[in-house]
Amino acid sequence: MKYVLVSGGVISGIGKASSSGLLLKTTGLKVTAIKIDPYLNVDAGTLGPLEHGECFVLKDGGESDLDLGNYERYLNLNLTNENNITTGKIYKAVIERERKGDYIGRTVQVVPHITDAIQDWIQRVAKIPVDDSGEEPDVCIIELGGTVGDIESMPFVEALTQFRHTVGKGNLVNIHVSYVPIIHGEEKTKPTQHAIKQMRSAGLIPDLIACRCERALDEVTTKKIARSCQVEYEQVLTVRDIETIYQVPLLLEEQGLLDRLREALMLDQLSLPHTMVKKGADLWQLWKKTVVTKPYFEPVNIALVGKYIALPDSYLSVVKALEHSAMRCNRKLNLAWIDAEHLEDATLQSDPTTYHKAWSQLTVASGCICPGGFGGRGVAGMVKAAKWARECKIPYLGICLGMQVAVIEAAQNLCGYKDAASEEFNAHAEHRVVIFMPEGSKEIMGGTMRLGTKTTYFQPGSEWSKLRALYGDVDVMEERHRHRYEVNPDYVEELEKAGLNFIGKDETGKRMEVVELKDHPFFVGVQAHPEFTSRVLAPSPTYLGFVAATIGCLDQVIQEIRQQKQHTDNLMNGVDESVHF
Repeated sequence: MKYVLVSGGVISGIGKASSSGLLLKTTGLKVTAIKIDPYLNVDAGTLGPLEHGECFVLKDGGESDLDLGNYERYLNLNLTNENNITTGKIYKAVIERERKGDYIGRTVQVVPHITDAIQDWIQRVAKIPVDDSGEEPDVCIIELGGTVGDIESMPFVEALTQFRHTVGKGNLVNIHVSYVPIIHGEEKTKPTQHAIKQMRSAGLIPDLIACRCERALDEVTTKKIARSCQVEYEQVLTVRDIETIYQVPLLLEEQGLLDRLREALMLDQLSLPHTMVKKGADLWQLWKKTVVTKPYFEPVNIALVGKYIALPDSYLSVVKALEHSAMRCNRKLNLAWIDAEHLEDATLQSDPTTYHKAWSQLTVASGCICPGGFGGRGVAGMVKAAKWARECKIPYLGICLGMQVAVIEAAQNLCGYKDAASEEFNAHAEHRVVIFMPEGSKEIMGGTMRLGTKTTYFQPGSEWSKLRALYGDVDVMEERHRHRYEVNPDYVEELEKAGLNFIGKDETGKRMEVVELKDHPFFVGVQAHPEFTSRVLAPSPTYLGFVAATIGCLDQVIQEIRQQKQHTDNLMNGVDESVHF
């Protein structure tokens, strides 16, 4: 097993772990990834989105750091809950062993017990198959969250220092990411020099230094960093501002990152099947073709109406899924961020300028998406946005809370229940069209939602559905979930009489999973979070349909999907026909 450790200095959040993994995958290697988060939380499920960004849900239901979403999107993986290591998980595991008596008679300490637990966890998880091959990975990317020097990172830094010696020479490379600020036009190297000095004093040795900067570093700056940090000139890479993050692998490949990794990890000594090498080469060609945007691409204007607009990372996977679909449709995403509260009548009274600006942004957009969230703040504004999209025949996509909002809007304006609400916001409302799930817990918050991949069954008579067609006219679809509340089944019959169509349900037939309007260009609400399974080279069908409807090419996309499915069926039956897309 080979390991690539990506650590950060000066500031966090600028790691290049995903790009390193992609470049290795293009050589035919099987790659996995582990993210280390030094906070004490067991997982990211109880963290606030405005503080930490979105909580990314894994296939097995694990609630993880958003970086695992980056790994899955870039590398087309299905990671597990154990691929996200936190201080809380490590200490919990060690303390449970101590209580069982595994350390009986010994003093349990950070060194060696915590550090050993970290190393054992990495080595065990690195071997778990996470791609479509079902085989043990060849390389594991390890990203150390935060910055080297943080108090909470110290046990992990010590463990990784020991780990380098444990795995031996030629099996681990450390890429340290630093920031080079530009002040009055001058590239300042002192922050990077101090970061590397602190890193070395902690025990980690940088093999490569990736310098984040607004522009390509001057040669004299690169030489200064190499000289001051005791590395060769070729070991210093520049990660400058570029058009999209999907082009970062191209930038690093141009600077020879893959050659440096191949040399340091002695990858030439590995024997790879020809099929894997070809698959990797094809991946690289397709990636370059997909991510290089053309200057003549027309924009697609979409309004995102949400609760956590102050921190865009709160909706990171939603934005990425929209980007994937826009690239697939040869368009450039132009996203208007609208705070749902700004659409409410209360804002009209308190701040008319903000109110009218928000409505102006919404009404000029070609599509509207309302993503997930918790709590009642901003819901009234989201209901107004859903009403506008429904009445004006504007493509609408509701995700989780966004689906519940569409149901609430229909109950209020189509069924005449003006006080219709969710139990989450008004537990005493007469018409609670959204209720708490019976199996949920209101006492224990962590890990008690309906989590992970669940199966949705398309209902008989839904053959007309645009969403079902986008999934290839199948009988079921599988997407990841994260919710505590659901549509009240007692109101389903009345809502359907009013025009809503619950075309997707769970295996019991009592839990509503998908709602769609029939006589509308595209009005879909899903209880799931299909953004979590969207990939750069394989956009989510739900998001692709929404973006295609916004552009006006939904029928063409559906036709292509059906042709592709027919082509796949023919190949399985031994018939090879060419299909043009």
